[in-house]
Amino acid sequence: MPQDVTIFITDRNGVKHEVQAPTDMNMNVMELIRSYELAEEGTIGVCGGMAMCASCQCYLLNDVLQTERNDDEEAMLADAYHVKDNSRLGCQIHISEDLEGLELEIAPEQ
Repeated sequence: MPQDVTIFITDRNGVKHEVQAPTDMNMNVMELIRSYELAEEGTIGVCGGMAMCASCQCYLLNDVLQTERNDDEEAMLADAYHVKDNSRLGCQIHISEDLEGLELEIAPEQ
C-alpha cells in the first residue's frame, strides 16, 4: 500500500518546511513545491516540468536521492544560473517511497 513520505524543503526565504508527499500520484518535486505554494506563483515550473527552464532548480542537502542527473537535466543546468554540484531539477525528481527524509533547498530565481 503506497504511503506519503516526509520531505524537508527550504524555500527561497530560508524557511524550512516539512511536507507530506504522496507516492501514488506520479508527482515530482516541482509539483510538490507548487502544491504547497512554497515559491511565488509563476517562478517555479515555468516550462511545466519538461526540463526546459531550470526554474525548479533545487539543491540536495542530504544523500537520500540515489539517482543521477539525466541528459536533459545536465543540458539545462549547464546553461542555468546559481548551479552547484548538488543542483537538480525538481521536475526530474519523481516522488517515491525511497525519498523519505529528503532535504532540499529551492535555488534562487534565475
